[in-house]
This record gives sequence, C-alpha cells and structure tokens, in this order.
Amino acid sequence: MKAFKRQNILFYITIVLSFFLMSGCAVGPTHGYIITETQFPGTFNPENNVKADKEAKGCQYTVLYLVTYGDAGAGSIANKNGINKIATIDHSSFSLFSGLVRNYCTFVVGE
Repeated sequence: MKAFKRQNILFYITIVLSFFLMSGCAVGPTHGYIITETQFPGTFNPENNVKADKEAKGCQYTVLYLVTYGDAGAGSIANKNGINKIATIDHSSFSLFSGLVRNYCTFVVGE
C-alpha cells in the first residue's frame, strides 16, 4: 500500500513540474525551450515629428518562475529618463532553458 501511495505522489509531482516547465508562456514573438534572444518592434509616432535625441531602457527579470522584478513600462521609463515625447518603443527578450532565467526589455526613444 505504501508503494502505491509513493507512486501516486511521484506521478502528481511529475505532472505539476511538467506543467510549469512545458507551459507555452510567451516571451516575445517567438520562443525556444533552450535559449531565446529576440528583438522586435513596438510602436512609433505616426506623425514622425519627434526627434530621436534620447534613448532609455527598462527591463523586468524572472528567475525560475518564482521571482519577478524590474520595470519595463514605457511610460515610467520615459518619465525616469526625462523623455517628454516618445518617437519609438521597441522590445527585446531573452530566455534560458524556458524559464531558468528570463528578461523582457523595453527601449524608449524620444526627446
């Protein structure tokens, strides 16, 4: 009876771990399980009347799906770096072993 319970517990632990490790959470436009490093466009000023004088970057980081910290919000990045008008917003992402370490960065360019 004890062996049966132990097998059930191992089975459920395996299912739960598989769920976390194999989930298809998006990190960018594409995602690989071993390593991912992408850069992709965000938004831009369609009037094209803002000079690209300043550039600022903000990132958020995730470790083992357990801890996430940082700030990748375009508005707060611009505010912290004295950008009053935004010309473009771009993004990048990095992932190692699909969640061991991840980051998501936002680049804000403007004046």
